[in-house]
Amino acid sequence: MDTRRLFRSSATAVVAVGLLISGCSSGSSSPKASASDTASGAASGTASAGSAAPEGGAGPVDQAALKKYYDQKLDWRSCGPSGFQCATLKAPLDYAKPSGAEIDLKVARKKATGPGKRLGSLLVNPGGPGGSAIDYLTGYAGIGYPAQIRARYDMAAVDPRGVARSAPVECLTGKEMDAYTQVDQTPDDQAETTALSAAFKKFAQGCEKRSAKILPHVSTVDAARDMDIFRQTLGDKKLSYVGASYGTFLGATYAGLFPKNTGRLVLDGAMDPSLPARELNRDQTAGFETAFTSFADDCVKKSDCPLGTKSAADASTRMKSFFHTLDAKPIPTGQSRKLGESLATTGVIEAMYDESAWPQLRDALTSAMSGDGAALLAMADSYYERQSNGSYANLMFANSAVNCLDLPPAFATPKDVEAAIPSFEKASPVFGEGFAWASLNCAYWPTKATGTPHRITADGAAPIVVVGTTRDPATPYKWAQSLAAQLSSGTLLTYNGDGHTAYGRGSDCIDTAINTYLLEGTPPAAHKKCS
Repeated sequence: MDTRRLFRSSATAVVAVGLLISGCSSGSSSPKASASDTASGAASGTASAGSAAPEGGAGPVDQAALKKYYDQKLDWRSCGPSGFQCATLKAPLDYAKPSGAEIDLKVARKKATGPGKRLGSLLVNPGGPGGSAIDYLTGYAGIGYPAQIRARYDMAAVDPRGVARSAPVECLTGKEMDAYTQVDQTPDDQAETTALSAAFKKFAQGCEKRSAKILPHVSTVDAARDMDIFRQTLGDKKLSYVGASYGTFLGATYAGLFPKNTGRLVLDGAMDPSLPARELNRDQTAGFETAFTSFADDCVKKSDCPLGTKSAADASTRMKSFFHTLDAKPIPTGQSRKLGESLATTGVIEAMYDESAWPQLRDALTSAMSGDGAALLAMADSYYERQSNGSYANLMFANSAVNCLDLPPAFATPKDVEAAIPSFEKASPVFGEGFAWASLNCAYWPTKATGTPHRITADGAAPIVVVGTTRDPATPYKWAQSLAAQLSSGTLLTYNGDGHTAYGRGSDCIDTAINTYLLEGTPPAAHKKCS
């Protein structure tokens, strides 16, 4: 749950869980409030909304027991690229038992250098769930955000619990993940259905075996509470934040929990917290169909389009036919792994996040249709964050762990999936069946979900900017419309275009609106549209 081309994980959208997750993007994200809202300085209290049950169903928290965490002093040390500092933030493992076990969370920052008055800290999160906020900070936001933003804000990030450097969830070995990603995700008979269910069960059992202690405590509510502790240790009265993709759900959750501590929030590529898992996954399925149609429209205009030159509908038919061919007979890649339908589908999905990847996808499909699957396999590996040595980053494991805790499973049994496949295929003739089966993953999860679908109003929060892209594959535009309408202080900013997220992806209109908001606290005009 990404900003994929500027920085591989600059806006990670991983929403649907299973063999296919909806991964990263290309662009960035940013956060509405008055100048005084984000002024630097330690808050006089701790969490302003922690003593009562907040939006999202989280129970009350003992604020007195949290005081030691809010009062901690971080030991900042140089790390990574020049100018960056890292530290360890301590938080309770279980907020219901704040006097019990602790968890170490890794945090990073790059201090503002001026010119201009410092505006406090600007936290960033690329999404996922499972994207490393620290990697995003050091690889993109801390060096690639507009100079005027970096001059006025300390750029900061915390890897959420269960992610990357912060007690990462671990599930499978590299070889086990290789096998997992190749399992047929469009079963044709009972034997293949049983094999797919077994793969989901093995994945869940691996997570329980290797990460049992952390699994019950990686919810988005937990991560949002961690951010408030981090805000205080940074010396900020208000949290300013740029969240992309799943990072919008994290930011909105924070605003619901701590509206009085909410400063300038930009939620780019927004999720809708009011939807159940099945509807989220079906909406996302439709989003990828929209993105593929846009790719196909572009492709068929070119003489080298491997999907023909007649129409987008014809290209879609050819794409699905090629997936079926690979299902029956995978092709060589120059490695021990062959390219079957599952990996090929993932490679195509990888290119849907950013239209700049479309030429690469055309070339990869041309090669694959000639019997060489190496290029499309490389795109799938990029999506899964598979390293050259055969190991995998933590993204996929954390993604399932957070998603399966945040919402009850989309489906309970394979029969439930079979009944829903027609509606998924209606949403996407190309991807629907695979996305439906991918949504079965959480049915076998060892930890019961603690979250439920809920509206977030964040009454009393400063203005919040919600950004939606009209042809966003991973976070459909209607989700941004819904979240902006839910938030009492939400303002919708629309980008009419392709790709996942909008900030930093080439629209001067979007960038100017967000930069003005971050620097001056003035949100864009209601329902402003850019292209």
